[in-house]
Amino acid sequence: MNLTYIIYAVIAIIILWVIFAYNNFVRLVQRTKEAWADIDVQMKRRYDLIPNLVETVKGYADHEKETLAKVTEMRTRAMNAGTPQEQVEADNMLTGALKSLFAVSENYPDLKANENFLELQRELTDTENKIQAARRFYNTNVRDLTIGLQSFPGNIIGKTFGFSAEEYFELDESESAAREPVKVEL
Repeated sequence: MNLTYIIYAVIAIIILWVIFAYNNFVRLVQRTKEAWADIDVQMKRRYDLIPNLVETVKGYADHEKETLAKVTEMRTRAMNAGTPQEQVEADNMLTGALKSLFAVSENYPDLKANENFLELQRELTDTENKIQAARRFYNTNVRDLTIGLQSFPGNIIGKTFGFSAEEYFELDESESAAREPVKVEL
């Protein structure tokens, strides 16, 4: 009789643990998706600022069409990126194009003094800071999910129910310039 109760208790504990572990993975996956959505919102804000910046520069630097075209092309590529890895690659290229655009602005004192241009630079800098914070939040959630999926006995539950890890949103190490923040000189 006592052995039967012990067996039922052990089975109940195992079932409760499986439910808890499953729900924990669901929570981690949802947090990761939420964090990715935060990155997406900030990237869209960035993409919305870029056409205004390009138009402002275009008015002062007509013969810099190649730089402006490259920024526009990189923006389009970044907007169409799907996976986090594609997003990272596109973001690195866009950051490089923006650096070229800001370098061009150095040659035009009237442009550097334009209030619209200065405000767009400030907004872009603010957006870059928000993207960086959103990346950290996303990567923290990816780390927590990965640890849960690789740790015993969570790996058993994760594998059983088909949970999988997400990719970190990291800068491409081969592009040393991408490791530097977008420099906005006023």
